[in-house]
Amino acid sequence: MKSIQLFLLALLSAMIMSCEKLSLPEETTTNPKGNLTLTIYQIEQMPFESSTRAVTTDACTRLNFLVYNAEGTRVKQISQKVGDSDFGTAAFQLESGTYRIVALAHSSSGNPTSTNPAKIQFSNTTTGYTDTFLYSDIITIDDEPLTLPLTLKRIVALCRFIINDNIPSDVAKLEFEYTGGSGAFDAATGLGSVKSTQKVSFTSPQSQKEFDLYTFLHDLTGTIHLKVTATDASANVIQQREFDIPLQKNQITRFTGTFFSGGSTPTSRSTSISVTINTQWDGEETLTY
Repeated sequence: MKSIQLFLLALLSAMIMSCEKLSLPEETTTNPKGNLTLTIYQIEQMPFESSTRAVTTDACTRLNFLVYNAEGTRVKQISQKVGDSDFGTAAFQLESGTYRIVALAHSSSGNPTSTNPAKIQFSNTTTGYTDTFLYSDIITIDDEPLTLPLTLKRIVALCRFIINDNIPSDVAKLEFEYTGGSGAFDAATGLGSVKSTQKVSFTSPQSQKEFDLYTFLHDLTGTIHLKVTATDASANVIQQREFDIPLQKNQITRFTGTFFSGGSTPTSRSTSISVTINTQWDGEETLTY
């Protein structure tokens, strides 16, 4: 009887040890989704203020997390929208090696083309170009899980085109077409990487006075050539003017004047009339046409 009791006791101990061993991997797993976790810690510059709409504290509506290998091939990506339960955090399972990690915040109507890290590109749509923020860095993945808090920085320049006179009632569309900047940027530098013709259109614009035009400059400063066309419902041109406007990365350039009563002769360059510091952006410059 004693030997049977000892056998049963040994069998019970073995079963308990077996159960404990089975539970260990789950208890010691620190990152069940992957070995790299990215969390948006800060967006350095919040959206600009506007005299025609309420100030918002939301910097973006979309996030893109992108992972490129040492050869520049995109190997992982996660796209998120405001309202997603995990908005602001992304986890990846990566093999050991060196990678470029890119995080992008914007409010475009869709995600950019991002197969090439040197040419992350938005499209010519009404909301295709927006305030845009970037994090980009080279990291090394080894045996240890890695969690990175990311700080994103603004990489666009903004031309705020302001019309001081009344927009005629027969204007059905205002189209802004501009060159000199870029609709794509290099993730390594945050600067424009292609020569683009960017187009942004506004339909039934009578209720607006300010029209925001974003671009990625090829350097910290640059000049865009802007053509503004007002057309009626039959696409007949009512007014068309052209301007050369100096811009600066992370700065608002307010370009203000009387568009419809100011004549149709193209203006080659305007004169700065004031420069003020904007606490949301690096600065704000006002030009007149």
